[in-house]
Amino acid sequence: MATAVDVHEHVRAMNDLFCDALKRGAPEEMADLYTSDGQVMPPGGDFVRGHEAIEDFWHGALDKGLRDLKLHSIELEVFSDTAVEVGRYELFGPGGKRADEGKYLVVWKEIHGMWKLHRDIWSSNGA
Repeated sequence: MATAVDVHEHVRAMNDLFCDALKRGAPEEMADLYTSDGQVMPPGGDFVRGHEAIEDFWHGALDKGLRDLKLHSIELEVFSDTAVEVGRYELFGPGGKRADEGKYLVVWKEIHGMWKLHRDIWSSNGA
């Protein structure tokens, strides 16, 4: 069983992979970081469920101009094979212009020794 320190390091690495995939415009790689029954819960939208729908969601975000993402993890609580992360995000569009900022909550699940996003929800600080 992984220690809390191991989980923190793994989640940090997974967040880095997620941000890197977004920056490279690779929604399929982003979707691969979710569990098979993962859910994205974006502001102003309905549930996005499953690998294909999550990939389509991130493809659409990239098509709308999303170019970069910075995640600032504030806390991570570990409960056996589940972890809950709370943090702040910054989204950037073309030219590095900040498009949005807010907070997020991710429920992580350990699947075959790998931590994956299971529930992903965020809320903008903007109007």
